[in-house]
Amino acid sequence: MEQLWSLMPIFLDGFRVTLILLAVSGVLALILGTFIAAMRISPVGALRGFAAFWTEIARNTPLTLVFFFTAFVLPMLGVRAPYLILAFIALTYYTSPFVAEALRSGINGVPIGQAEAARSIGLGFRQTVSLVVLPQAFRMTIPPLINVFIALTKNTSVAGGFFVVELFATTRQLANDNGNIVIPILLTAAALYLVVTVPLGFLASRLEKRWVVKR
Repeated sequence: MEQLWSLMPIFLDGFRVTLILLAVSGVLALILGTFIAAMRISPVGALRGFAAFWTEIARNTPLTLVFFFTAFVLPMLGVRAPYLILAFIALTYYTSPFVAEALRSGINGVPIGQAEAARSIGLGFRQTVSLVVLPQAFRMTIPPLINVFIALTKNTSVAGGFFVVELFATTRQLANDNGNIVIPILLTAAALYLVVTVPLGFLASRLEKRWVVKR
């Protein structure tokens, strides 16, 4: 136990990087996914086509392949950035279509009369979407969006295989260096992931019950 406790600062350093990956990539994916969802319902055919193409390609590409592209191909193309930044790009790209699809399901749940009423008072497409449709869609899709972020928390572990020293990479190194306490090390890593995912799961459940009552 003393040996495991002495490794906690290293664990916490890796956990801090995991939280940074989750926070930054989550915010960026939410922003990008919102734009993609808005384009899916755009009256402009080219925007709808681009959004559909982005969604289908991104969510059907393995995350490991996305990381391989950002970590090795982008530098070959002249992109010079720290691996942490490249990890943000990979996770944002991969997560954004799932955010967009969750929001699109919420948009489809907004009564069509809401948009028609907005247009009847002179609001354009951008104002209708931003002021009328998306606020209601976000309210209805908070639980599935939180589930997307739970998946993102676990997906950050892939960054550990591409030169980002987050929780998974830290755990792997500690397990290699301390073979006599491998099981406690793995259990500690699992517990740290659960510190994020379990509260998010409870939050999703509570919000879902609240929104179901209010709808």
